[in-house]
Amino acid sequence: MDALRKKQLSNANINVDAALERFMGNEGLLEKFLNKFLADENYQKLTDAIAANDKEAALTASHTLKGVSGNLSMTTLFNLLACQVGAIRSDNWQSAVDMMPDITKAYYEVVNAINGKN
Repeated sequence: MDALRKKQLSNANINVDAALERFMGNEGLLEKFLNKFLADENYQKLTDAIAANDKEAALTASHTLKGVSGNLSMTTLFNLLACQVGAIRSDNWQSAVDMMPDITKAYYEVVNAINGKN
């Protein structure tokens, strides 16, 4: 992974060193999983569930996306989703809904970085 790629990912709050550690230093494998993240449907499921006021589906999608982002060391996105999962589990639905603009911003920062657009 060249310095520019690492900087792009780091600028989107992806801890590249931690992710590489998790992938045993295999940069190709990390890139493969970053690209798989782009195909993951849980962000769309989350936005759909929030729009439909479907708390159970929102919890499932948020929790799943939290796990994926955590495994890929997407720190800001992971932390926001962890807070959202906690809010939903604490029956604080409005707080979970109010987090969506920040989650969306963090999500698209990661997506753009993976696509090399930041």
